[in-house]
Amino acid sequence: MSPQEVRAPIAVALDAPDLGTATAWARAAGPHVRTLKVGLELYLRSGREAVEAVREASGGREVFLDLKLHDIPNTVAGAVRSVAGLAPDYLTVHAAGGPAMVQAAADALPSGRVTAVTVLTSLSAGDLERVGLAGPPLDAVRRLAALAVAAGAGALVCSPQEVRAVRQEVGPDVVLVTPGVRPPGAALGDQARVSTPQQALADGADLLVIGRPITAATDPGRAAAEIAASVWGEPGGPAPTHGSQSL
Repeated sequence: MSPQEVRAPIAVALDAPDLGTATAWARAAGPHVRTLKVGLELYLRSGREAVEAVREASGGREVFLDLKLHDIPNTVAGAVRSVAGLAPDYLTVHAAGGPAMVQAAADALPSGRVTAVTVLTSLSAGDLERVGLAGPPLDAVRRLAALAVAAGAGALVCSPQEVRAVRQEVGPDVVLVTPGVRPPGAALGDQARVSTPQQALADGADLLVIGRPITAATDPGRAAAEIAASVWGEPGGPAPTHGSQSL
């Protein structure tokens, strides 16, 4: 693969108010990043068209369909089958739905990776205690990560503060996705457990979810290029050596 074909391991969160804005962001960021993330807001507004338009506008980048499914196994399996034809590279479910639910999702997705969300990066230790998850966030994340992988999840979502421990827990072959990634000096927004892109990759992350530092910039394409260059150290630099090599 030539340096021009190597793109930074970034998933741009396209949390846009309309499909036109989302496709403009996808077009601007596509040359610099590996993946575009279609979240719940955009999917509920524009449906299948959102996935198709973002994939086309970005030049065929990977699509991360972030629906965070969480229901009884039969319902989740049906939901996964309803979007399987869109061929998402990643499709999220909540690991807290339990092993039967994660397995049902994995069985219903013929290609791509069922991606289990461990603990949302917006939740602090105090939040977790209030909802009944005892112990520090790391303990809950590791338990949910092991459960989801055993049930068939091919990727996990965890905060960059927990990614090193999760990598040790699940080994090198599971793709680790980290939201809560902010370049130095960027606003934290609604994220509680964050890190820089460079530190997240050094700790074992494979794919960095970055939204507002790119999409809220005056020039999203330039912002994506600058963040991609900082991730590599220089444009087209070497890829990480863990799970992302199999993406």
